[in-house]
This record gives sequence, C-alpha cells and structure tokens, in this order.
Amino acid sequence: MPRVPRSTASPAAPVPAAPAAERDTSAEGIAKALTAAIAARKLPPGTWLREEALGRVYAVSRTKIRAALLLLSKDKLIQTIPDKGAFVSRPTVAEAREVFAVRRLLESEVVRLFVKAGSMVDYSALQHHIRTERQMHEAGTEGSLQEKLLGDFHVVLAERAGNAVLAGLVRELVGRSSLITMLYQSDNDPSCATDEHESFLRIARSGDAEAAVANMVQHLRRVEASLHLSSDGPERPLDLVKALLE
Repeated sequence: MPRVPRSTASPAAPVPAAPAAERDTSAEGIAKALTAAIAARKLPPGTWLREEALGRVYAVSRTKIRAALLLLSKDKLIQTIPDKGAFVSRPTVAEAREVFAVRRLLESEVVRLFVKAGSMVDYSALQHHIRTERQMHEAGTEGSLQEKLLGDFHVVLAERAGNAVLAGLVRELVGRSSLITMLYQSDNDPSCATDEHESFLRIARSGDAEAAVANMVQHLRRVEASLHLSSDGPERPLDLVKALLE
C-alpha cells in the first residue's frame, strides 16, 4: 500500500508551473497529461499526487484536480486512499500477470478486426510508427520514452481497428503495463520489440488473421517474460510530482 512521506523524509523537489495557455486544463486534459507522464515513467509507482502541487502545475483549482484524479482512478492508474491522498498505483505480481492475460485476449480481437478492415492509410500509419521507433532507438533516446512509444504501437493498432470501446480498454491496459514495467524492471530490448512489431505488420498485410493473432500473442508473452515477476517490486522513495510535461 502506498505511504504518505513522513516529515523526516527529504523534501520533495518543487514542481515547476507552466502557463495554462500551453496546456489543456480541463479535467480530461489533465488526466490525459498525467497518463502520459506515467507512461513516460516520470511518475513512478507509489508517487504521491498532491492536489496542491498539481494545481500549481496546471494553474487550476483543487476541485478540477480532484475530477482529473477521479478519471485516473477509474482507469486503475492511481489509487485513492481515504485521509491520505492519491498515489500512482503499485500493481502486484498477480495483477501484472492478469493485465497481460487480458491484453492477450483483447488484442487478439483487435488484430482480427484490423486485418479484416485495415486500410492502406492504417497500415501506413503503423509503418510510420515503426520507423519512429527505430529512429528513437538509433538516436539513443531515453529508454522510458522508447518504452512509451513501443506501448503506443498497440494503442494506435487498436484505434485503427475501428472499435472505440475496445481501443479505450487497450489504452487503459497499456498504461497499466507501463506501471508494471517500471516496477518490475523489464529486460525488454526496444530494438527487438520493434522487429516484432514489423514482423506482425508484415503478417497482417498477408491477410492471415489467425497467424497475425498468434504473432501478437507470442510478442506479448515475450514482453511479460522479460519482467522480473518472481516477487513484488521493491519499495521505492516517493517523489512529489515533478518535471511534468517537460
């Protein structure tokens, strides 16, 4: 269970404020920005999301921050503890395995829909995403950003499959997978994952839906196997929200 930092802990770094005009300061916009920050590993599992600090970052009232946090709690990305506050979720080993099991089920259906209805524009969008993955890897981009882009491939695939509800579920699970990856320190090689994305797209283009499903399931199993899921992740120091959307 997340813990509120005690008064003896080192003071958290200050949160830089940013002009509200540069950001979507609706509750939905703030929730989306925080989701992106979690996926980019800026907010590790267990981070205490102080309403006052977030209010400074987005230049909004605590009421609006609470609305954004409520949206995140519905997606299981944060945990709200009465009288303590909101924290970035710390998934257990069992939850981690369940997330990947559900991803395999849902993304199998995503693949079937995509192979059936995907257009040339859809395939081009995914191919462009893969090229960006390679460029970031070759440029030595920070690992957390590469991991986020790899996860985004699955979100884009789901969005292109034509079922908005299914895409929303995949987006939530990919976000939770980012937390799992942070907590259990994945050995996933970004270049290997990109190769697998390209292999998947090649099979999907052939029109063989079940072969594409088998390829995706194998890919997700390998990603899960790269995690250190032998025990719950170690306790880590909690940092105040910082460097959001740098």
